[in-house]
This record gives sequence, C-alpha cells and structure tokens, in this order.
Amino acid sequence: MFDVSFSELMLIGVIALIVIGPERLPKVARTIGHLVGRAQRYVSDVKSDIQREMDLDELNNLKGQMEEAAKSVKSSMQEASDSLRQPLSEAEQALKEASASVESLVDSARAQMSGPETTAAPAAEPAKPAAAPATLPAGNGAAAPSAGADIQPAGTAGPDTKDKPGAPT
Repeated sequence: MFDVSFSELMLIGVIALIVIGPERLPKVARTIGHLVGRAQRYVSDVKSDIQREMDLDELNNLKGQMEEAAKSVKSSMQEASDSLRQPLSEAEQALKEASASVESLVDSARAQMSGPETTAAPAAEPAKPAAAPATLPAGNGAAAPSAGADIQPAGTAGPDTKDKPGAPT
C-alpha cells in the first residue's frame, strides 16, 4: 500500500512519543492498530465482494451461453425429427390412399360379382379364372408347365419343383 520502511516507522514512533507522551502512547497505538485492522478488513471485504460480482457475471455469461447452446441443440433435434417425420407421414398418407383404392376395387369387384347373372346360380364355389397355358422361350429344352403349376424363370429351381416332372435338377 504505502512504501514505508522500518527507519521511517521508527522516526514516526519517536515523534509520536514526544508529542503524545509516554502515558497515552500505548492507548493511541492500540486505537490506531484497531482502526488500521478495521480498514484492512473493510478493504478485503470490498475486494471479495467485487470478486464475487465478477464471478457471478462470468457464471451468468456461461449460463447464457449454455442455454443458447441447449436451444440450438433442441432446434436442430426438432428439425431432424421433422425431417424424419415428413417421409413417414407421406408414406402413411400413400398407404392410406392405396388402402382406400384397394377397398374401392374390392367393393367394385363384389358389386360386379353380385350382379344379375350370378344371383340365379347357386353359390357353391367362386369361379376360378382359367389359366392360360404358359410358354417358355424357345431353345431352352424345358417343357411348358401345366396349367396351375408355379412358373419360374429358366434355370431356377424352387423348393417344390423336385417332385414335378420336367423340372431341372
């Protein structure tokens, strides 16, 4: 604080001894010591208050930065979620539309089947459409499968073709 050397303190003490006197000097020195101690405590309290305020400001700034970062992460997560939900909702909409069109086709097929032609005949079994004979490309050496048989491309053998005549082995 002040640059006071030991020799200067001795000079001040000698002058105080002469001016104040030897009876009152210990009491005055004690009082001055208490006042200097109070001043030092006051200065240290002010310094610590200032330091606390600076730390509080730094913490508030850090808190603000963290909240801002959290908001940006939240918004990016929301954008990612929305970008993922959009194709899902489009697929769901397409599925609903496809389901509705299939239902309308089924309803129209039922309406055609329950027309005036089929009401007179007894409903024993629904008529199966006749299968057209399948032909294979010429030159592969395989026989054409019979009506109702599974049709597979040439050179592939499925699990149920072992027992059928003319199936490749």
